[in-house]
Amino acid sequence: MRYLVLVLTAGLLLLTASTAHGQLEFPVFKKTTAQPSIPNQLPEEYMPVMGVWQWDDKVLQPDGYKGIIEDVSMNSPFNLLIPFLRLPDKEVVDKDIHKQIILAADWAIEHNIGLVPDLDLRLARRAFKNKYPDELQEMLRLQEVKLAKKNTTETIVSGIDNLNDHYAEGQIPSYNILKNNVLRVYAYKNSQFGIEPKTLDDITRSCRIEVISEDSVKITMPPASKKRTHACAIVSFTLFYPDIFGPHLVEFQKEILQQYSDARLSGVCKDEWGFPPYFPEFYNENIYDFWYSKFSAEEYARKTGGRDLIADCLLMARPFKNKEIERQVAVNNFMEMILHRNIHIENCFYDDVKEIFGKDAAVTVHPTWWPYPDYNEFKKNGLDWWSVKRDWAQTDEIVPFAIRTALAKKWDSPLWYNMYHTMGLPVQIWSSALAGGRINYLGFQTLYDRDVMRAENRIRLLNYISKTPLDCQVAVVFGHAAAVNWAGQYHNDVGMKLADTLWFSGYPADLIPTSEIENGSMKVDDEGWICYGKQRYSAVVLYNPEFEKNSTAAFFQKAVGGKTAVFRIGKWTHYFDGTPVENKNTPLPEMTTGNNYREIFPGIIKVLIENGVEAQSPARDTLDSRYFILRDFSTGSCFPPTTGFSKLIDGTMIHVAGTNDVSGDPIQSEFEVQGKKVSFDAIGVAAVRLDSNGNPEALAAGSLKSFRSENFEINLDERLDLALWIDQNGQWNGVVQGFNGTIPQELLRITRNWKRLGLPEPFLQKGK
Repeated sequence: MRYLVLVLTAGLLLLTASTAHGQLEFPVFKKTTAQPSIPNQLPEEYMPVMGVWQWDDKVLQPDGYKGIIEDVSMNSPFNLLIPFLRLPDKEVVDKDIHKQIILAADWAIEHNIGLVPDLDLRLARRAFKNKYPDELQEMLRLQEVKLAKKNTTETIVSGIDNLNDHYAEGQIPSYNILKNNVLRVYAYKNSQFGIEPKTLDDITRSCRIEVISEDSVKITMPPASKKRTHACAIVSFTLFYPDIFGPHLVEFQKEILQQYSDARLSGVCKDEWGFPPYFPEFYNENIYDFWYSKFSAEEYARKTGGRDLIADCLLMARPFKNKEIERQVAVNNFMEMILHRNIHIENCFYDDVKEIFGKDAAVTVHPTWWPYPDYNEFKKNGLDWWSVKRDWAQTDEIVPFAIRTALAKKWDSPLWYNMYHTMGLPVQIWSSALAGGRINYLGFQTLYDRDVMRAENRIRLLNYISKTPLDCQVAVVFGHAAAVNWAGQYHNDVGMKLADTLWFSGYPADLIPTSEIENGSMKVDDEGWICYGKQRYSAVVLYNPEFEKNSTAAFFQKAVGGKTAVFRIGKWTHYFDGTPVENKNTPLPEMTTGNNYREIFPGIIKVLIENGVEAQSPARDTLDSRYFILRDFSTGSCFPPTTGFSKLIDGTMIHVAGTNDVSGDPIQSEFEVQGKKVSFDAIGVAAVRLDSNGNPEALAAGSLKSFRSENFEINLDERLDLALWIDQNGQWNGVVQGFNGTIPQELLRITRNWKRLGLPEPFLQKGK
């Protein structure tokens, strides 16, 4: 994804962002090196406020990092900064980068800020290539031509374009093609049923390479015959990119982390890992592309009992007569191999960060690239999002809310973080908070928007009392293999229409792949509830289970008859290995079934009502490219309003209001929590959790004036940001924000355990 540029100039901080309308400019606050008397940042034991810091050459100058850290400390709530070290002529293994990170980390700690830099090995590709020149990523391009009847046929196979991403932007060379190699040429007879298998012939030796250059090759093929109507050239293009299956990749990745072990870092991040950015060409009539290397071919042979990956790429690319199941199984194995390898690399990174920097070191930033679960992402990493270890749930841009909430359950994360550009933030900040999430600010323009930062300061009060994610009583569990298998009937369908319909109706749902059943993350507890992390589900929908394994069948056999109602959409005729379902020993469980989501939706709602699940504020707007003007994403999904109610798993009821004023709208409302009436007079955010007797055990509010419940009341002379909660010892604790005076007696009668949290200088406005 593209990132906004952070520019440091002498004595001030200036941000510019390129847009379709030219250059945006933001006002600059007065810079000071003074420390706030009361820290503006949350204590480290609470969920952080995060922002991305794009480094440039000016940051590398002597003391070039100091100004931005001082400004962040004084003028923002950020306490975790993520340096992106994407410099055209530098790599993270360079000594000057290493030295500057050490100095910046020390300076940040002095200002109550932690650094979590991006130390991805893609930022050291030159070093990797020099050390392991035979471990670079390749792409197979399969190009089919119709053979001439009498004359030879010539074809030019060209390389792949548009593989760049933000790790390579401005770098020379980028992910460019370094060389190519003609691996094989097949000839065959095509019919309306596909390739005739008996006619398939390797004619590589009968072909002639006329011209070969760095990024293309011209091949002459023999004429057609009765058994040869078409030919397919298979050419490998080597890229300036580490081979995902390279034997030294994980080792090299760890060496970079070890180089930085002398820096006082709060963690390390990894961003959008996987194969180079690529938009699949499976829908092109004559060209088919596959990620390839000799090491992935070896792994494929091991996984499949000796099958040849190059030959199977032709099988996966083109239908063969009477080989439909064999083709589908080949795709299953290929895509699962990609999935497992990327998960392994990501999770080795996570474990190595913990080993080198300590168990409390944060591993942050999202594994998502194309921020929607479709064929673009399948090609990148096999759709590995749910299995990639992060300390907190991490997504970016327009990733559907159903996935954000699911990841929070997976990683036992009280909050999810979504990285987002400043465009659309007035919408995103409040909608995210309502759904149990926060923004990971991509670009520091937010520092200069008083209203956005005031909203963030109010919302962060929830971090003191938010211990669990959003309560989603439905899970849509989609067949992972079916969704990524382009040779099957359910390709590119992960059940988003059903998930969106539920969110639209006020019943948020988690979206989860069946691979989370196989790896043991989704469970049936001792009481018969299907669970994902702390979330128990009233209803679970198994969506398009074609190509599932015995583990999925056994899981739902155990779940049927339990507390969770189970439904199924889509046929299940073959298992992952191609065996017909009726030939397996594990029978499919009896479920309520339907051909599409419309048929079972009423049944799901009935279950929720019978279980007493109350609707939350409906998500009736569409999150799409309108809120992300730098790229035109073709997909969209439902997202919550900027004013509404939501409920966390632990029973916390949250009311946010930010529709008319980005900094927060007035809240003067009475509502029910667990059947008990409560009322707030506040601004922007108001949240409360009651115990089993209906008494408050936690509350938080922006600019609170009053709060009332049956046996508890707060009335303040002046509005005050505060959070209040009962700790594990049964004692009340509280925090007041942006207040330097004497704690009001109204609050001291509740507890004397009050702490103070500062407001950044630009927001010290009475009543705001």
